[in-house]
Amino acid sequence: MAMHRISAPRSRQRGLSFVSLVFLLVVFVSIGYVVTKSLPVFLEWQSINKAVKKAAAAGTTVADVRSAYQRSADIDNITSVSSSDLEITKENEKVVVSYDYSREVPLYGPAYLLYKFQGSSNK
Repeated sequence: MAMHRISAPRSRQRGLSFVSLVFLLVVFVSIGYVVTKSLPVFLEWQSINKAVKKAAAAGTTVADVRSAYQRSADIDNITSVSSSDLEITKENEKVVVSYDYSREVPLYGPAYLLYKFQGSSNK
């Protein structure tokens, strides 16, 4: 009579394999790279918003608004939108300053990110 040995089932290994770990590392590094390239664009956009609202509140004429914006742009090192790019109108006796611009961020070789921004002082 042959005896058969009954063994307990092996439990599966848990955790990440080396390939999974490398894949996750590549994904996180790629996301980090895009964030570090994009962060200055969003910081400049925030500065533009602040400068536009400040210029709209400070000026009553087109020349005053452009001058006030240019002072803020020089201080905050804003290069994407100059004072001549602003669209200045009056709505209900209130000065409204609008802008619209896009910014390309090079990633690698022919790959770019394109950000399009538009805003107004009354938003």
